[in-house]
Amino acid sequence: MVRASQQSTVAAVLGRRPGVLDVEVNPVAQSATVVFDPRRTSLAELRAWVTECGYHCAGQSVPSHLCDPMQEPDPPGSTAAPERPRATPGTAAGTRAPDEARGHGGHGGHGGHGEMSMAAMVADMRNRFLVAVAFSVPIVVWSPIGEEVFGWHAPVPFGLRQDVWALLLSLPVILYSCSVFFVGAVRALRARTLDMMVLVAVAVGAGWLYSLIVTLTGGGDVFYEAATVLASFVLLGHWFEMRARGGANDAVRTLLDLAPSKAVVLRDGVPVEVATAEVLVGDLLLVRPGTKIAADGIVEEGESEVDESTVTGESMPVHKGPGSPVVGATLNANGTLRVRATKVGADTALAQIVKLVQEAQNSKAPGQRLADRAAFWLVLVALVGGALTLAVWLLATDRPFGEAMLFAITVVVITCPDALGLATPTAIMVGTGLGAQRGVLFKNAMALEASAGIRIVVMDKTGTLTKGEPEVTDVISVRGGDEDEVLRLIAAVEQESEHPLAAAVVRYAAARGVAAAQARHFENVPGHGATAVVDGRRVAVGNRRLIEREGVDLGPLSGRREELVATGRTVVIAAVDGRVAALIGIADALRETSPAAVADLRSLGVEVVMLTGDNRATAERIAQRLGITTVIADVLPGDKAAKISELQQGGRTVAMVGDGVNDAPALAQADLGIAIGAGTDVAIETADLVLMRSDPLDVPTALRIGRGTLRKMRQNLGWAIGYNAIALPIAAGVFEPATGLILRPEIAALSMSGSSIIVAVNALALKRLHLPRPQRTHPAGGDGERG
Repeated sequence: MVRASQQSTVAAVLGRRPGVLDVEVNPVAQSATVVFDPRRTSLAELRAWVTECGYHCAGQSVPSHLCDPMQEPDPPGSTAAPERPRATPGTAAGTRAPDEARGHGGHGGHGGHGEMSMAAMVADMRNRFLVAVAFSVPIVVWSPIGEEVFGWHAPVPFGLRQDVWALLLSLPVILYSCSVFFVGAVRALRARTLDMMVLVAVAVGAGWLYSLIVTLTGGGDVFYEAATVLASFVLLGHWFEMRARGGANDAVRTLLDLAPSKAVVLRDGVPVEVATAEVLVGDLLLVRPGTKIAADGIVEEGESEVDESTVTGESMPVHKGPGSPVVGATLNANGTLRVRATKVGADTALAQIVKLVQEAQNSKAPGQRLADRAAFWLVLVALVGGALTLAVWLLATDRPFGEAMLFAITVVVITCPDALGLATPTAIMVGTGLGAQRGVLFKNAMALEASAGIRIVVMDKTGTLTKGEPEVTDVISVRGGDEDEVLRLIAAVEQESEHPLAAAVVRYAAARGVAAAQARHFENVPGHGATAVVDGRRVAVGNRRLIEREGVDLGPLSGRREELVATGRTVVIAAVDGRVAALIGIADALRETSPAAVADLRSLGVEVVMLTGDNRATAERIAQRLGITTVIADVLPGDKAAKISELQQGGRTVAMVGDGVNDAPALAQADLGIAIGAGTDVAIETADLVLMRSDPLDVPTALRIGRGTLRKMRQNLGWAIGYNAIALPIAAGVFEPATGLILRPEIAALSMSGSSIIVAVNALALKRLHLPRPQRTHPAGGDGERG
């Protein structure tokens, strides 16, 4: 699409077709999202209808090297739906999925956003502009303006009349440079809509046709120089604006290029290098150090550190071993892995992230929907206003027809809705792209807009502010005891238990490098703990009730136990041969960034509320460590949505941050549902916003992006509306009798194009939005008791 207002053509045509429920067109991304009923229409029909609009439908945007290498690109006008032998839900690997399944994400795609890349479109517009300039200059030089302004008095070449010479020079401009306007206007009128192409075609066409008639009827005052210079300035504006628009889509292009082009597959134990597009579900991939993982999968053999920053935004490498899930397009750092592919092609997490970002970019905020409707009517106002301007100047003054025509053309040109059409899509493109680069995925434009107005953030405790799994925070041994030896005995007993607290102790001992030991005569005591014999010594590990049953006195450790309990820790007591040996403090540790996230939100003027099912005493102790003053405790999972509703009373906008599973009703009730702990599972239906890194510090980042984007949207809309309000009466010559101010069509074209460029560049400035990263702290805290 050359201009933003052209989106109405596709939206109008598809929107009237049977089975099409909704159409979201983004002229900046050069893509559209269509919601349709597969019982009433098909992908093939949709592609054909898009082609009828004069555009190209190449399928879902995925990296070019993930497209089927055996599938030739469809020629323009092709209506064949893309097929790809990929496993989709309900189909076996290597079989062709039915149309509906392919439309869900199992089909192939293309590596760009249309038949012509944005770079190619920019080059095409540049060429049209250069041709227009090359022929406009001599037209102006041999026109009356050339004589008056430049003092050019040379005779017209070949002995031709000046207007005939200008007509001949104007033909390349009209037939080549301006063809994009006339073709676009015809498409819009066929779609029964009006866009900016209609305005430019009317303005240039009217001036040139009037001049042609004058030339063919014997000569007189003509406007060839006005029509061609007008076209030159419009094309210049298109060229610069399209270059600016191209920068708004950098985030998606970067995502599309993350996946590797080649993969090494083990076939009968022999490594074979194949194109990534040829990898099938179930293939065993050999991932060497320093290479990217080609598909989502499960590690079957090997250990390594994997850099997942390209997909999740997390800067720290993640350790992977047998059974660990891995994500395609992430970088294997040091070890060799053998990975069984579970998702490939358009089903990978990367492709789903791209899809989610594109759907968000194509969605429209309420303000944009209003602007789109206003743009249509603004075109109509321009056409009617041009006709009225011509009539008024002819009927109410004694000005010649030529001057009245110039005023009318100026009105048509300057009242361009393109800036209005670009005002919010460009800002949304940049905002969602900026979020994607930080692992913050907005699912739609309304989420982006809602995030700007949040005044209360409700954060679930377990799994959001805390890690959601127990960790050893303290080990207190009897004075004079060997702590590592005691840990060795305790870990030997806990290794036989399936309790989550026991697993935390075993992990801690392993991390400390404590040597393993073998437990015998293991006995699980439900609700209390466990006992066993290790190296001939009787070891009891559990809560206070178990220790009392064993007849063990805590002695000097009794006071330390009370201190640990008071700080919200679960205390595991260990006794060896009938004597207390150690206390182990275990807690659902706070995420390292939770205190910084709370502080950052408060610096934004946002109230933070902690929501938890824990008892109030424990909840308030944790909230105090985080700096949270408002705590809602003892809440059952089913009652969380009601608590959100209470906070929303009085018109306050509330965001809910949860894990996206147990908190689904509360996420849906909130003005903005934020899913944390999602990892690479981005298909969380109830959330409006997904935090890929599971980092609460990304919550204030999301709010900053939302506020910055909304600010740009308002600035752009204000400029677009203000520009038209001021420019229209000037163009119509309202102030000419009093001031002598006349706005020629060429200057109007330059002004109109400049307005669109300003809007695009202002939105791109959002890329410089300051997103601070507060210092991380490393607290721990938790609650509960083993039982």
